[in-house]
Amino acid sequence: MSEPHPTPPPASLLRTPLYDLHLSLGARMVPFAGYSMPVQYPAGVLAEHLHTRAQAGLFDVSHMGQLLLSGSQAAQAFEQLVPADVIGLAPGRQRYGMLLNAQGGILDDLMFSRREDGIFVVVNGACKQADIAHIQAYIGAQCSVTPMPQYALLALQGPAAVTALQRLVPGVQAMVFMEGASFTWQGHALYVTRSGYTGEDGFEISVHQDGASALAQALLAQPEVMPIGLGARNSLRLEAGLCLYGNDMDAATTPLEAQLMWAIQKVRREGGARAGGFVGAEALFAQMQQGADRLRVGLRALERIPVREPALLEDAQGQSAGAVCSGLLGPSADAPIAMAYVPHVCTTLGTPLFALVRGKRVPMQVCAMPFVPHRYRRAA
Repeated sequence: MSEPHPTPPPASLLRTPLYDLHLSLGARMVPFAGYSMPVQYPAGVLAEHLHTRAQAGLFDVSHMGQLLLSGSQAAQAFEQLVPADVIGLAPGRQRYGMLLNAQGGILDDLMFSRREDGIFVVVNGACKQADIAHIQAYIGAQCSVTPMPQYALLALQGPAAVTALQRLVPGVQAMVFMEGASFTWQGHALYVTRSGYTGEDGFEISVHQDGASALAQALLAQPEVMPIGLGARNSLRLEAGLCLYGNDMDAATTPLEAQLMWAIQKVRREGGARAGGFVGAEALFAQMQQGADRLRVGLRALERIPVREPALLEDAQGQSAGAVCSGLLGPSADAPIAMAYVPHVCTTLGTPLFALVRGKRVPMQVCAMPFVPHRYRRAA
């Protein structure tokens, strides 16, 4: 339930440009990534989740880190840090990427776009200070690394997101998944990408903090849109089979273990035209040759008992079989679902496993992801 009179956050917590708007909407605020963020609104997490799947939900993700890499060598420089094809990314396109350490572990995952003014990068809020320092230390002498703390980030997600946004920003309806473009709304410059974290069609909008609250209010005035908090954001992304940094991957997890090798294009792999050359390449390539001992998989419970992280797993013989990294009762999947790291021998679809929940062995089964089909608007 939401608090009728939300209390101010501790002084140590930061506030996004939408903080006052959240309070006016009756949001329940919680600490998250150093910010005071809305976990839910009066409608509740379940209603917010289902509304996003059916209509459109507006998320404040301004705690995320935004930065711009500029200069003639920006793409070449960034390829020294991410195992993705940056040089070959066409103008107006976006990709998913990762920062790795020397052991091939994931320091953070991120999104990057090629804009007219450089490579636009969005990193996770809890990691942004370390990420920016890491990027500046490695490639700051080769290109300009400009943090953008004065910019807010809004996400509008759901099948009706395009209907709502195009009323305010004509032209967005022509965009396709992982495309980015610049627009103007009431004198405020916007950078819009057709992407998101829910598995639904939708958009992420970078806007200067001076226009963020007005834009959010204009979007919420659309009949299809309601505000969505962190609770539904988590259930939506898990149903979509998307990783949450800190839960489903960390500095001790490699892209191979996390089943994220699709994000490493052929040109950057062994035998590719620009193979390796990024931090962690040697360790990652060695693991690719040897294979990973554990892999991230999807699980579905066979009883209606929610299985949450960090529940331990056992195989049919009662032997240890890893642990759940994210889990909940999926509102749209209508079943308890989870992601977990399990031994390679337990990764076959249909493999029976048991989660230990308050002393009970809950039967589960390895299943395909996503748990709810993605509905991105891809190019024809």
